[in-house]
Amino acid sequence: MYLKTRLVDTVRIDPEQLGLPIMAAVGRALRDKLEGQIDKKLGALVAVLEVVDIGDGRILFGDGGVYYEATFDALMYKPIMQEITEGVVVEVVEFGAFIGVGPLDGLIHVSQLTDDFVSYDGKNSRLVFKESGRAVTEDDKLRARIVAVSLNERDPHESRIGLTMRQPALGKLEWLEEIAKEEAAKEGSSKEGKE
Repeated sequence: MYLKTRLVDTVRIDPEQLGLPIMAAVGRALRDKLEGQIDKKLGALVAVLEVVDIGDGRILFGDGGVYYEATFDALMYKPIMQEITEGVVVEVVEFGAFIGVGPLDGLIHVSQLTDDFVSYDGKNSRLVFKESGRAVTEDDKLRARIVAVSLNERDPHESRIGLTMRQPALGKLEWLEEIAKEEAAKEGSSKEGKE
């Protein structure tokens, strides 16, 4: 889930940037310092949107920079348990598919793709379902539910999001469209039979 959040942090402005307007220098310093960082409670900071207020600058002995406490609005992404999300398959591996979920990647393990038997086609980099013949490949758009979240503040690349598609109304978007069309056709034919 994306959230607009008001935050406060202290940033150091390098001596080379002291000639810039203070709002621009603080905004740049906040973006450089915080964008891409993860906080377990707040989620991933996607972007610094706007600097709202800047406190008085402080100079530390022996440091040529100036430190400012700034209040700013930020766009955060926080994965919520049981949230339904859509994303694009960024990589298919033998044990599942990695999905771009917001600024992070989530994993749909092969056991969470379907009730059907799934085999890995390494030559074509896809996961194939035995009974239906359907497949999941890179760039497919999927709808899934978040079932596990483990955010790592120290190393954002080590954060884990577990996903499942083993519930109704989840799966590859084109499959869901096919199901909706089939149900609409059935509903239309049942209305004609009653008239």
